[in-house]
Amino acid sequence: MSGGSEGLLEVDDVSAGYLGEDVIHDISFSVAEGEAVAIIGSNGAGKSTLFRAIVSMLTPSGGAIRFDGRDITSTGTHRIARAGLAYVPAERHLFPAMSVTENLVLGAFPRRPDPAVQSNVFEIFPRLAERRSQAAGTLSGGEQQMLAVGRALMSKPKLLMLDEPTTGLAPLLAAEAYRALARLRDSGLTLVVAEQQVPLALELAERGHVMEQGRLGFSGTSDELAGNPEVQRAYLGVT
Repeated sequence: MSGGSEGLLEVDDVSAGYLGEDVIHDISFSVAEGEAVAIIGSNGAGKSTLFRAIVSMLTPSGGAIRFDGRDITSTGTHRIARAGLAYVPAERHLFPAMSVTENLVLGAFPRRPDPAVQSNVFEIFPRLAERRSQAAGTLSGGEQQMLAVGRALMSKPKLLMLDEPTTGLAPLLAAEAYRALARLRDSGLTLVVAEQQVPLALELAERGHVMEQGRLGFSGTSDELAGNPEVQRAYLGVT
């Protein structure tokens, strides 16, 4: 599926930054319902700033953001989450002293947790089911990433945005995390993933955008990006 003029998420000429200094400049892209899109780029390219602007953790200095047909530019983050846009930051922001189950229940707030959704999370991430009573702070890095994604799923999102989901993960665990994301994609959930692990991201996504120095450069299908000589040299280790 390709992004159309009426995407589920529409980012139009968005600029944002910190302390009056823009870090991202005139970013535009769209995500169609049911699509998986990758935002790839090196550390410091502006991917996290872009995601924070989309969910109103930062106020854009320019541009507009629409989600599910509504303008959400500078709308409260909690209202964006209730509208169905879930965000998993690289830092994960779990409650370390609370159990796996308690963290999942909080993901549904302010609604009551749906037992069927929780069961689905445990089906996707069997390790969480095995550790449902364990404190989140005692989980491995890979298990904490699973929990962060599972907590986001408890809100029944229409779109899930993940910022660097492989942060701190060994290669085998990173691959396992992406297999779980592929299951979510195949179930019809719309995904936007910001990632430095480009091969994994391009295997998951149908389309992608390369972000460099706060701007979107190359865009195309995953196959087109994987075959682009400049993308190969910069991100795929091909000389």
